[in-house]
Amino acid sequence: MTTQNTEHRRFAEPDEVRPFPHGRAEIVKVGGAEIGRLVLEPGWRWSNDVKPIAGTELCEAPHMQYHVSGRVHVLMADGTEFEAGPGDVTSLPQGHDAWVVGDEPVVVVDWYGASNYAR
Repeated sequence: MTTQNTEHRRFAEPDEVRPFPHGRAEIVKVGGAEIGRLVLEPGWRWSNDVKPIAGTELCEAPHMQYHVSGRVHVLMADGTEFEAGPGDVTSLPQGHDAWVVGDEPVVVVDWYGASNYAR
């Protein structure tokens, strides 16, 4: 049986911030995991702003995300596409592009996949 310790962390005091054009990833380490808050400004697109950092054709980080604000359009390698917004929960496997829709910043909490995002 694994023992879990009580921890309380805040994104206002992240362990790491990874800036990239039109956004940033704020990483908090808690419970043996790394949870990310991605803040994506209008004009952000993975293939323009993070691809040069990742060095891959598409985002290869799988994600489990809760969408706090803003709208993001996701295009999977297999051609599947959808738009996600506030209150949505998404599971994204490897192989996708995404971009901000509209003039509102996108904020998502990513509890799986943030560890290697924008590295």
